[in-house]
Amino acid sequence: MGTVTIGVSIAVPEPHGSQLQQLRAGFGDAAAHGIPTHVTLLPPTEVEDGALPAIEAHLTEVAAAGRAFPMRLSGTGTFRPLSPVVFVQVAEGAEACTWLQKQVRDASGPVARELQFPYHPHVTVAHGIDEAAMDRAYEELADYEARWPCTGFALYEQGADGVWRKLREYAFGGAAVVPPQGSSAAVEQGSTAH
Repeated sequence: MGTVTIGVSIAVPEPHGSQLQQLRAGFGDAAAHGIPTHVTLLPPTEVEDGALPAIEAHLTEVAAAGRAFPMRLSGTGTFRPLSPVVFVQVAEGAEACTWLQKQVRDASGPVARELQFPYHPHVTVAHGIDEAAMDRAYEELADYEARWPCTGFALYEQGADGVWRKLREYAFGGAAVVPPQGSSAAVEQGSTAH
């Protein structure tokens, strides 16, 4: 048995997701196309591949206890100088995201883990690029706004190619959906507080 790197996140739906992903690539973030736009609930976490059934069962339980909530993105923020990240802020839905990520990482569950930084829900738009490009991302998206009803989250796996692919979606109320082959979505590559 080997290990796999997984993550759990809330996808930013279309057209917002592709728009922010294209902007991220335009700022010079080479990882942008392997990381579709999202709000992280569980950062990249290495697990035994045999643990996936227990993780999937746990996520089904978390989703069953969840309820749809409004999400609104508004304006920008940064974790600099602590971490080289510029993000779009979660202006509405942050409390629900915080509750969900605590449930996902619950000490009694199969993916219990501590975070390197306090949890702060956000959507990364620039990570690890030069300072001028980070400044440009921060300024150009300062007036950014998007809203949608969040109805669930998904489990992702990072491939050997560095691209994150969706394994399953979990709708609030308990339904789990396996996506068709070839679909992909992502969580923050190499980030811990995002």
